[in-house]
Order: sequence, then C-alpha cells, then structure tokens
Amino acid sequence: MSGNDSDNDNDLGSLPGYSTSWPERRGGYDGLNGGVSTTERALTAADLDAELEEEAGFSSPESSPETSPESIAREPNTNVLPAFLQQFADGVDSPNDMQLDTEDILADIENEKEDVAIINADSDSEPATRASDFAAMQDIVLPPLAEDPPIIETAHHTWHIENWRATPRREHGPVFHVGGFPWRVLMFPFGNNVDHASFYLEQGFPEGKVPEDFVACVQFGLVLWNPDAPEIFTHHVAHHRFTKEEGDWGFTRFVESRRLWTVPFDSSGRFLIEDDKANMTAYVRVVKDETGVLWHNFQNYDSKKETGFVGLKNQGATCYLNSLIQSLYFTNAFRKAVYQIPTQNENTTKNSAYTLQRLFYQLQSSANAVSTSELTKSFGWETRHIFEQQDVQELSRKLMEKMEEKMKGTEAENLLPSLFCGKVRTYISCINVEYESRRVEDFWDVQLNVHGNKTLDESLKDYIQVETMEGENQYFAGDEHKLQDAKKGVIFEAFPEVLHLQLKRFEYDIPSDSMMKVNDRYEFPESFDAAPFLSDGSDMSESWIYQLHGVLVHSGDLNAGHYYAFIKPTKDGWFYKFDDDKVTKATMREVLDENFGGEYMVNGQPQFTSKNKPIMRQNSAYMLVYIRQTRLDRVLMPVTELDTPPHLQKKLDDEAADREARKKERDEQHLYLNVKVITEDSFKAHGGTDLTNFDLNHDEVPAGSWNYRILRKSTLAELATKIGEDTSTDPKRIRLWSMVSRQNKTTRPDAPIPESIVNIEDAYQRLAGNKAPELRLWAEVAEETTPDGEAVWPASYGSPNGVTPKSDLIVLFLKWFNLEEKTLSGVGHIYISREKKVEELVPVILKKMDWPEKSPTGEKTSLRLYEEIKPNMIEPMKGKQSLKAAELQDGDIVCFQKATPPARGVSDSETESVKSGHDVIETAPQYYDFLVHKRLIRFYPHPSRNSSPEKLESFDLLLSAKHTYDQLSARVGERLSINPTHIRFWTVNSTSNNAKASVKRTQALTLAAIMNPPYSTFSNNNQRSDALFYELLDISLTELDTKKALKVTWLSEGISKEEIVDLLVPKNGTVVDVVQALVKKAQLDEEAKAGPIRVYESTSGKLHRELPRNHPVNSIGEYTTIILERIPDEELDAPPAEIINAFHYQNEPNKSHGIPFKFRIKEGEKFSDTKTRLEKRTGIKGKNFEKIKFSVVRRSHYSKPQYLSDDDILWDVATSDDDMLGLDHMDRTRKTNNGGGDLFLR
Repeated sequence: MSGNDSDNDNDLGSLPGYSTSWPERRGGYDGLNGGVSTTERALTAADLDAELEEEAGFSSPESSPETSPESIAREPNTNVLPAFLQQFADGVDSPNDMQLDTEDILADIENEKEDVAIINADSDSEPATRASDFAAMQDIVLPPLAEDPPIIETAHHTWHIENWRATPRREHGPVFHVGGFPWRVLMFPFGNNVDHASFYLEQGFPEGKVPEDFVACVQFGLVLWNPDAPEIFTHHVAHHRFTKEEGDWGFTRFVESRRLWTVPFDSSGRFLIEDDKANMTAYVRVVKDETGVLWHNFQNYDSKKETGFVGLKNQGATCYLNSLIQSLYFTNAFRKAVYQIPTQNENTTKNSAYTLQRLFYQLQSSANAVSTSELTKSFGWETRHIFEQQDVQELSRKLMEKMEEKMKGTEAENLLPSLFCGKVRTYISCINVEYESRRVEDFWDVQLNVHGNKTLDESLKDYIQVETMEGENQYFAGDEHKLQDAKKGVIFEAFPEVLHLQLKRFEYDIPSDSMMKVNDRYEFPESFDAAPFLSDGSDMSESWIYQLHGVLVHSGDLNAGHYYAFIKPTKDGWFYKFDDDKVTKATMREVLDENFGGEYMVNGQPQFTSKNKPIMRQNSAYMLVYIRQTRLDRVLMPVTELDTPPHLQKKLDDEAADREARKKERDEQHLYLNVKVITEDSFKAHGGTDLTNFDLNHDEVPAGSWNYRILRKSTLAELATKIGEDTSTDPKRIRLWSMVSRQNKTTRPDAPIPESIVNIEDAYQRLAGNKAPELRLWAEVAEETTPDGEAVWPASYGSPNGVTPKSDLIVLFLKWFNLEEKTLSGVGHIYISREKKVEELVPVILKKMDWPEKSPTGEKTSLRLYEEIKPNMIEPMKGKQSLKAAELQDGDIVCFQKATPPARGVSDSETESVKSGHDVIETAPQYYDFLVHKRLIRFYPHPSRNSSPEKLESFDLLLSAKHTYDQLSARVGERLSINPTHIRFWTVNSTSNNAKASVKRTQALTLAAIMNPPYSTFSNNNQRSDALFYELLDISLTELDTKKALKVTWLSEGISKEEIVDLLVPKNGTVVDVVQALVKKAQLDEEAKAGPIRVYESTSGKLHRELPRNHPVNSIGEYTTIILERIPDEELDAPPAEIINAFHYQNEPNKSHGIPFKFRIKEGEKFSDTKTRLEKRTGIKGKNFEKIKFSVVRRSHYSKPQYLSDDDILWDVATSDDDMLGLDHMDRTRKTNNGGGDLFLR
C-alpha cells in the first residue's frame, strides 16, 4: 500500500445531510452520527446491528443488495436531525432527565424512507456522484451540524491501499494534519472480530506521546472507493470528541467482507475492490469547542474545575427548586441580603433563613454538588412534596415573603423590595367626563401571556393594552356621572432592578377542560428597553434597558418534565447551564434560540413526522430574569468570605472537619476495636436492669459504660492504664473480666481474662468472637493490696498459667431497691461460697450497706432478697436454700430491700405483685415491672378542641404501659387539677404532629394499646408513640358516650363557601337536635329569624336525600356527608316537581366533586335566564362561571350527559325524577401542577 493525497478546504459544504448508512451501536444506541471505539468492539453485536438497520428502514445486504446502505443514493438527505434527538444520536446523555415520548418521534423519523432517495444503477436521469469528486463528497459526508459550532479547519486525505489481501490484520494509514492535530486511519482489512472490514479515525500522535490535555471535536466521514470506478463507493459518517482516553472512533462493520470482491457491488457487475486495491478517503472537520463540553460523555466531569461553579442535587423531583435557587444565588445582592439575616441564635435546620444561608455558603465553597434536603426540611415539606413538581412562581413568591419577614429589623429590611418590587397602576378613565379611578400596587413578578404573542415585546404590549368599556359594559362613574364609556387598563410606573417575568406556559384548555403546556414559539431578546411600557409620569432620568440574566427552562409536558436554568453570573461573562448537579458553559444559541419553543426548524424550515405533524420543541423558557443595565454592578456585586456570617463559616467548617474525622475513622476502622468497660462506679450509678446500658456513654451519663476506640495491637495492660487514668485508680489494682451475652439476653461477667492473653485482638477473638461488634469488659478493682502495691485477689482466680483452679467462690452483684424513694441502684460486688445459704447473704449485705443488725427498738433488720434473672423475671430467694441449689453463678445479680409489712396483702410472689395496682409499688418485683413497662409520654393541649389552648400547658409524665385509660386520666387530671372524667385523649400524627384520632375509652384499654395499637395498619403507622393531645370536656366521658359526633358542612354563603363544623348530638336525638347544635356551635341566628335550614346527605359528590326533622340521628350514615344550608327564598314555596338535584363533575359524571345542591327550575324559562339564577345560587362568578358546561344527567352509572345550550328550556329537558343538573367544570380543589395540596413553607 502506498500513496496519500491531501487537500484542505475550509468552506462549508453546500449539500447538508447525514449518512446514507446506519452506524454501529456502542453498548446501546449510538445515534445517527455515531460510531464505535476499537476498544469497545465486543459490544457491537451483529444482531443489534441488523435490528437497528431494520428499525431505520434499511435492508440488510444479504436480503436486499440493491437497496443496501452502500447502494443508497448519492444524493444527500437535506434534513438534519432535530437538536433534542441529536443529543441521543450523539450517545450523550440528554440534559433533560425526564420522560419524553422520544420513541414515537424517533420511529417517525427513522421510518421516513422518502428522506433517502434510492438511485438505480441503470438510471441515467442524472449522473451518479463520484468518490473522486472530493468537493461533492465533502458536502455529502460533512453536513451542517445541529450544534453549528465554528469550524477550525476542514480537510480530506486519501490513502491508496494496495495488495489488500497481503495487508496485516491491523494497519495504519499515513499521518495527515487537520486543525493542528495529527490524524490517521486505522484499518482492519479482515475485520475487528467480525466478518466486516473495519475502519476508524485515530489521533496520529507517536506512541506514548499523546498530550494529557488533548481534546479535539471532530466531524468526519470515511469513504472506501474503487480507484478505477469512483462511482462505486461506500461511506460512513460520525462525529466524536477525541481525547487521550478515546483516541479512535469509527465503524467496526464498515462493509461486509463478501461485498468487497465476492459479490458485485451493484448492477454494473463491478466490485468495490479490483486488482486488490482500493482508496480510503477521510474527510475531517475540526470544530471549535466553545463550551468545553461539545459531545462530552460527562464521565468524570468536574463542574467546579471546568466552570468554577457547582450544581444542586435532585432529591426526586426538585429540579424546579434547583433552577430557582441557582437564579437567586447568582442575584448577588439577594445573596448578600440573606447573609445579613441574624441567625446566630437560631442556627437550627427548622429555620428556612438559616438553611438558605447554609446552602448559599456551600454553593460558594463546596467542590461538589450540594444537597437541598436541609432547605426542604426547613420548609416543613414531607417526602411527598419532594417527589412533586410544585409551582415555581408560588414557591418564589413564598420564599421571598419568608425572607422579607426574616429581614425585618435588620440592615437588609428594605433590600428585597428595592431589588424585586416594582409598581403598576390599574386605572379606569372615563372618555367623555373627567373621572378616573386608579390604584397603584406593588408587584414582584409579571405574568405574561405566551399564547397569541410571538415575542416578549408583544406580550408586554398585550399586558398594558387598553380595554374600552362601552355599551352594556359601561362603567358606573358615581352618582354624578352615572354610566360612562371608559378606558380600562394597567400601566407600569416603575420596574424593579431585577425583573422576574413569568411566561404562562401552562394554561387552561377549554376543549379538554384541563391544563396544557403552551409550546408556541416565543422569542425574547438578550436586552430590551422597558421605557415604552412605563406611564408618562415615570422617572426617565436613567435608562430602562434591561439585560438578560437568567432563563429558567421547562422541558417536557404538564405531567412529565424537567427544569434547568441558564444563568449569567457576571456582567460580561458567559452564560452557564445549571442542570441539577451538572454545570456547563452555554452558547447564546442554547440560551435563546433553543428555548423559544415552537417547531423544530432546520435551515429555516419546519420538520415533520411521517404523519405530517410538525415536530415541536420539548424545551421552552417559562421564566426570564432581567437586570436593569444601570444597576448591574450593584446587583452583581462580588460576594466574598467577608460577607458570609462568621458563625455560619465556623459551623460549616466544624461540620466539614467532623466529616473528615469520621471518614478517617471509617478508613482506619479495621485497625481499631471498640471496647466498652463497666466499672464499680458506673454500676452504682445504674438505676435500671442488668449491670449497665451499653448504649450509654459514661462521658454523658454516669451509669454508661466507658467507651474506648483502641488499636487492636494494643495490650490489655495499656487498656488498664487508660481505665486507671479515667477512674483515678492504680492500674495494678485493675483486673479485666470478659463479659458474655447469656441466652436470656442479659450481659454478665464470665471470668477474668487469663494472663496468657496479652493484646486486645487476642482477647476479642478468643472471648467475644469475630462477629461481635465490640469487646465488653468489667474492670474489677482489688479491695486489698500487698505492701508493694500489688493487688490481692480471691484465691479462686488469677492463676498465672491462665487455668482457673476449682473453687466454690462466686462473685455476685448487689442492687438495692429503696422503697421510700422508689429507686434502684447498684451497691457493689461480693465474693461468697456457693455452699452458703441464701440467708447468709444478709449479714454480708448489712455490712456492705453499713446497716445495723438490729433497729433502735431491738427488732432484727430483715431483708427481702430477689434474684434478677432478666428484666421481666425477678424471683424471690428462699432463705434456707444454698446458693448452689439456687443455681447462682458468677455475674448473677441479687436485689434486696428492707422488709416491711405488705400493704393490701402484698406477698413475696411475683404473681401477687403484678396483680397490685400499677401506681402502687411496694416491692422490688413491682418496681422492676414498672421499669420494663415505663413510658415517658408528652401531653399537648388540643389546639382546636380546647376553648383557650394557649393557656394550657404541655408536660411530660412517666407512666406504665399497663395503665388503663382511667388511670391515665387520673394522672393527667392530677397534673392539671382537673376532674379526670372530663378529659379525652387524641393520638398524634407523626408526620404533621397534628391530632389524628380520639381515643375510645374502654375498661380493658391500656396505654400500650393506645400508643401502639395491636391492629396496626398503614393508617396507624404514622402515629407517634410518645405523645398525646388532651381535650378538656364540658361533659364527662360517660355522658359523651351518649352523644354522636357529627362532622357537618355548613354553607354560609350559597355553595361557594363551606365550613366544617364538629357537633355532638344525642344518639337518640333527631335532625332537630343537629340543627340546634349547629345554631349554638356556629352562633347562627335562629330559624325563626333568619329562615329555615335544610339538612341533606351527599355521597360521592351527589345529593343522596334530604333529611326530615324527625329523622333519627343514629340512622345518619357514617360515611355520608351531612350538609346544612338556609333554604333560598325562591325555593321556600316550590313544589317538589320544580326542584332538581344538581352536582359538579369534571369531564365524566362519575368524576364528581364539590358540594351538590338543590335548584328550582321554571317552566318555559330559557336556559340563558336559568344560568343567571344559577350564577347567584352557586356563587361562582366571572370567567370561572363562563367555563362551566351545563348538562342533564340521568341518575345511572352509565348515563351520558345531555349538554344544554342557551336556547334550551331546562323544564322540557329534565322530565324524569331521576334527572339531575350537571355542572361540568374543572375540579379546582386539586392542584393543576404535578403536586397535590397547597405549597407551604414553614
């Protein structure tokens, strides 16, 4: 092989298009302009390739040679792939992590076979393109790119390949230079592990000398052709970001081996390779990477390193929040104002100002993307709010309100209004008389119509357009002028320094009666003059030109979308794209053109699917941020470390240091072991079961264990030294015992550690086992020492060879139950022979306690002894029994108390103690039972069911889980000095901390069952187990049991205003009692004065029945809604035949909502007049009423609504008793965005 032709051509080709062949997959879809690296050839399986070609509308060479990729016409496709599909085609992740219907669009484009013209070889209608015509081929293989990057250099190079069959299995072509870089073609003549010839473009640096920072963005095409018949050729095209790591890119299946010389290439009968030679021409275009991320795969991408900025992590669906936060963060004056909020005394994550300060500082100082979880928690948001896309304008407004509230009384008190607040005048001016009504208001943002407007200028003109009020719409200008023609409108008096423009991309669609995204093309400029939209009297001493600072973008549709932002952090710098945790530099085309919305345009022409539908852009701007040019320096003033609150810096620096320390600790964890040690002092301070609570730390609680993180290779002597230092004890007097976990789940000392075990690791492996999380030890301190200070231990332990001689001595731990103070405490340990009797423990204990054997009256001091086997098993000990017979061993616990005459017949048996009242504790077993079942409960006054909850206190009580409802009431009543029979309890929702449900009093109900219901279901899982609300009743619970609680809906102003009222009525009462209870509770006028009240039930949003006054309360359905209203005057004397039931629904009658009602119909009345009465009856006015579609619906599950026109007569249409009047309109109790419920910030 020899030869090499090279020619440079910097002119853009005139024939746009993309490859007439389909590229390879690279471990997945690699796109229309894709390719593969030689290092990834194993992923380009033949079945995937064939599948992709079939999907694309190309036939495989085996099945249809005449229409194979190589024989498809020499005319280029004049269409360029749309930008959002190009992103997928390039093998680069979409910037929009969202659910797009891309598959349908891809299928439409892929199946548009008319985009590729098929030229028969025998056709002589026009000459075929020849591979030797390099200019023409360049136009074919290097079409315009969707990104339209500046071109550095374009060139082509031809490699003359000779003796193909003699070529090594891997061969390089000559090196040529384009764009200042060396290039060459890499060839596998017999395939790269496939039955195809393979070709790749490769950087041409010498082996091992590729620069570390080598980056080249290259569009290229490879053409293999017959030098004797240039009309016979095949080609592939791709573009790629070449780096040191990805230095080659191309096509593993460039052309089938059999089609080189075995099968004629086309109908001419000639072959691609003749005389064992061929030409390979590489067309290479090096383009400028303006943003540094062109065709970047974003592996190991570092936003901070590349841009100087970091992004925000997406918690689930918080991309909308991230884009808004970044916009506010780069409004530097706002950031400085937030820093001025005093939070040094409120540095809690429940304070939204403090968490916003923390977030801003982390964005300044962090090297990685920052989490917003602290901020959303400070808002009081639950998990469901995190996974819902909220309304950005509402979030922005409430966040501003919250920050403005926090800034009151600080230096930044008026800064937010000066930054974001403008003034607008609403006016009505009479045309023929001098009379005008005007009102000047503040605004924080401007909502602009997108639909019907093509540009920002048109929207602003639309916003301030003047409406003429004339004819039936004349304006009432007071008693002097009466009705007058007038002009009505709004005009801006001043714009803020930072102008937030909300583009109404989501609007109500009347045909579908739902919210829809407006995808219309809408252009906005890099700067605009706001002066034409100001009133004549506005201050014009300073320019009103505004500079674009931010574009917040929504990509997708109403139900599935993604948010990101383009922001210009500095006055004269670049725009950057902030897409959650990724930050990249952006071109003005990306900022402006790609976010105008509308149809995809290529060369000024819209693009269509095979169904002749225009392809619409999924991404479009929904919020614009402009800054007044004359105030740019003030708004974008530098923010330095000096502007950050010192306490904030220190707090975050300390947290960073703690994280680093924890990381170091984790990294070195394998070198250390956690050792927990109990001492005599910690045992004495322990007032619970067992010897200690190993979860407690002695540094915090005296009864806790001493915790050590010690090197595994340390010796036990070194550990004893540490213990001695901490306890002020001579280490020579310390002996360490291993502790074991018994089968009854207690932890007790087992035996002293033999002297043969020297270091910590050996002790852990031999005594605890390598599965134990820690090593637990008891540090015994010798009571006696030799003259030279050596410890003296009981004779049974301490053999130097580690073998313990047989002895009957055991070590027991003593606890004292103080009956008077109702406390339990450790006393110490003793050694005693197992042959001794239990009663012989008494003098030992008396000596230990320094108690006399007899009282001053001469009575013998008696003790009750119990063995603490486990927390719920406290057994009385028999005095005449030996310790051996009682099965006592090392580490067992003996609890004692002074014997006193039992109250209420208390005996020594555990059975009798349990039967005692739970508030009566006279024996140790009773106290142990209390310890096992004790519960610390927090009581709060019910915020809505007490007359003056602010005057009531919250408090804690230590109770037993065995307490009954009455005992619980008695303890709370005693605490509040209230009659316990007049107290009702409510459980607490663990998520919202609001009242959940009232507790039903029964004789057998215990506190344990109240706090942890045995029938726990999903609805009970969110109940707090440590708190209750209390409600003080006017009547006793016994009397309350005779009442029925009803939650009724009171319609005070038609059906447009509803109030929920809780009533208590006698269970044996009637509807009369319900009405009387409502009048009393809601403080209404009596019926005799204000008119009769109607009571009716509704189910599923439809009126079920009207309840007569004698209807029993007990017969009122538990799951129905009870509605009460004053009967309208026009219905008072109406016969039943003139009353129709009405209800609301959305789209389908079974999707009912709102409050159903009764309505009077009139014979012969046109529906246009009926609607006037309906507007008054419902209280729905204006445009909301106009959107309602009225219908007659038969009371049947499958009935279809019959919609009414203004000329219809409802009387004639609704002829059956089963007919209902339906109001078909949107359910406005739901959110129109993806979330549910109102957005709130705590």
